[in-house]
Amino acid sequence: MLWYWRSVGLRRIIEFLLLTVFALFFAGPLVNLLVLAFSEKWTYPDILPEIWGLRWWRFVLEKDDIVSSISLSFLIASIVTALSIVLCIPAAYAFARLRFPLKRVFLFSFLLTHAFPKMGLYVSIAVLFYKIGLMNTLLGVVLIHMINVLMFMTWIPTAAFRNVHAAQEESARDVGATPFKVFRKITLPMAMPGILVASVFTFLNSLDEAQGTFLVGIPDYKTMPIVMYSIISDFPSSAGAVFSIILTLPTIILLLAAQRLVSADVLASGFQTK
Repeated sequence: MLWYWRSVGLRRIIEFLLLTVFALFFAGPLVNLLVLAFSEKWTYPDILPEIWGLRWWRFVLEKDDIVSSISLSFLIASIVTALSIVLCIPAAYAFARLRFPLKRVFLFSFLLTHAFPKMGLYVSIAVLFYKIGLMNTLLGVVLIHMINVLMFMTWIPTAAFRNVHAAQEESARDVGATPFKVFRKITLPMAMPGILVASVFTFLNSLDEAQGTFLVGIPDYKTMPIVMYSIISDFPSSAGAVFSIILTLPTIILLLAAQRLVSADVLASGFQTK
């Protein structure tokens, strides 16, 4: 009996230590980022800043190109998300409900954009865009962002539609509902959590996209990640920390919202081909 309680106590100590290491590994950089963003003077080897303040927040928010890059990033991410929903949701429903030749091959093809180095793919697309006049245009930037999010907006909603039992749809048809009404009143509402999660991932992926925007959109279309690189290289680290928080905050908020919308097992099922 004594041996049992000792083993339980040792196991709890090990779990606590692992949890502490895990928390420090992930939360440590974020805490350091927060402290750095509100510090006006912080020299080694001081543990905390000598002077706290909002100097670098004012510096970042008073720059016109930074404010415009924030607005442009959210505009592009919103457009990409809306267009992806319009184009990919019908495809996801077809993958979930219809039988057609090479269905698994087509579904798997959406993974190809993530299977190769992105820079090589973006260079090839940039050459094509140059030939058809899409370089340095909003449409070109939106298209190259959409190429990067097709997998999220197809695989996850496909799993969401699969989780809607066909018997529920058949019951609605038995009482006289049209196919469109069944989809609007039953199928779509039940699949909506998965669609919302896919939309969140699409929005965040577009918000963080830098390489494709740099190749296709420069010099007129500078989004937050591109401006952030110049801030990190040209200004003190405190300014970069402020901009990093501005870029990271929507990610944290939307991921927390996504966690409440769908469970991990449902989300994982979106990456299974059947």
